[in-house]
Amino acid sequence: MVKKNESSNSRSDFRKSRKRHRVLRYVLLTLAFLLVAGTAFGFYEYHRLKPENHFSNLKTIGSAANNSNLKNYKEKAGVFNVLLIGSDARKGNTVSHTDSMVLIHADMNNHTYNMLSIPRDTRVYMQGYGYTKLTSVQYISQVKHGTKQGIVDAVTAVSNLTGVPIHYYAETNYWGLQYMVDAIGGIQMNLPFKVTLTHAWYQRNNGKTFAPGVHNLNGEMVAELTHERYSLPGTDYGRQQLQQAALIGIAKKMMQPSNVTRLPALSRSLSKFLVATNMSTEDMVSMGLGVKGDFHPEQQIKYRQVKGRSATMYDDLLKANNSQVILDKTELQATIKKYFSN
Repeated sequence: MVKKNESSNSRSDFRKSRKRHRVLRYVLLTLAFLLVAGTAFGFYEYHRLKPENHFSNLKTIGSAANNSNLKNYKEKAGVFNVLLIGSDARKGNTVSHTDSMVLIHADMNNHTYNMLSIPRDTRVYMQGYGYTKLTSVQYISQVKHGTKQGIVDAVTAVSNLTGVPIHYYAETNYWGLQYMVDAIGGIQMNLPFKVTLTHAWYQRNNGKTFAPGVHNLNGEMVAELTHERYSLPGTDYGRQQLQQAALIGIAKKMMQPSNVTRLPALSRSLSKFLVATNMSTEDMVSMGLGVKGDFHPEQQIKYRQVKGRSATMYDDLLKANNSQVILDKTELQATIKKYFSN
């Protein structure tokens, strides 16, 4: 009876917290799973699925393929761009708001993975409507055109913003992160600074403090830490550092021998980690071939940040003024040219 009451209280705490907070930017944590999920490649043709053979002449997602700025953009074989999407999707939902976007330029030849986090309130152009917040694109499109088209339109908006074609997408949510970490037996996170939980998902965790350094954590605490913002240096940019620490912790744990043998079973549970993706099993196997034996996440996974400013702008979709983030165009173009293109 006590356990039942505790469970009821936990659900109540979550519902209260849910009203106050949106789902955080968990999406980039999915990359660790995608990078290593394909290591069980025994049933596939090795040569055909080598990254330099498999990832070539890739199709671009969405109407951004018709963007004149992208026509001269040619990816090398073994190189691709993937957009990781963090949403507030719940079980049974057919529509959701985008809570985060992370663009990843994966170079399987040089074993580098450059990441760019794009704030949810970034001002973007939505075809057929005009300028609005990035978080609104997927929701409105899903309401009007269905779940998949909403994702495609969000990908198109990011592609037009950054000027690079996007070949894959993967969407996850709060539960995907927590389940993933627990499925591999928890992780170690190396915190770069002191963290105090000020708006935890569960009330029982509010006020908990973590000193800088390495911590052994389960799925719940990883989710709580990567959700924190207000107590961090640089707020959103500090949170990106915590997300990077979590991603590295997941990647390192998954590559341990005890977990590598479980990857085939984990890959069959993909729906528990991801809400949606256009990546096939063969895509993941090829990625696994690319990282197998030469995956050093702390050196190879790099975050790139582009500063932005908050401004009150007219939202063509909502027909009203609201607060939006305007990314520095010069800095964005320089970052894309240096780290996200050939």
